[in-house]
Amino acid sequence: MKIPSKLIEDTVTEFSRLPGIGKKTALRLALYLLKQDTEVAENFGNTIIKMRQDVCFCESCHNISDNEQCEICLSPSRNHELVCVVQGIRDVIAIENTHQYNGVYHVLGGVISPIDGIGPEKLNIESLLFKVKQGQIKEIIMALNPTMEGDTTIFYLSKMMQNFDVKITSIARGVAFGGELEYVDELTLARSIASRMPYENYLLNQ
Repeated sequence: MKIPSKLIEDTVTEFSRLPGIGKKTALRLALYLLKQDTEVAENFGNTIIKMRQDVCFCESCHNISDNEQCEICLSPSRNHELVCVVQGIRDVIAIENTHQYNGVYHVLGGVISPIDGIGPEKLNIESLLFKVKQGQIKEIIMALNPTMEGDTTIFYLSKMMQNFDVKITSIARGVAFGGELEYVDELTLARSIASRMPYENYLLNQ
């Protein structure tokens, strides 16, 4: 793509690094910002810089947060005896958008995938086990993507927690095998959470 301005070309290159943004879309975004007042472009850039510098991860559940603990973990209205284990941040957002879940979360930061070199030690598992050992969690909902890696991770976690007095359930298979939670419609996801099953039954249905 031939661009007469090196500055615009550099901007297009940076925009096109974003997922789903091709060169043409990146050029359209760059030209849009060029037409705006300087203040608009400055606010856009400063917002991204501030987000990258100041957003942190909740020390309790590993969700994104503006403080040491996220609003969900700090909320007294949430059921802290109920923990929903998810793969990533986008899964938290997807479940929250259903408005059907009132517990708290634990973000693993991925799933076990030997082929990708991801073992249990690379995930936020130790902090989850620590919370379980404290004995204040009554139920853990396994809400991982219904894939081979997700199932492997659920199996591993259930084995690690089998000697503790905690109920382990899994979201119902209204979510298709091989699907990803962030792309599931809110009604299906809400029903999956509401009709969760004991993990032992989940294994029998495989």
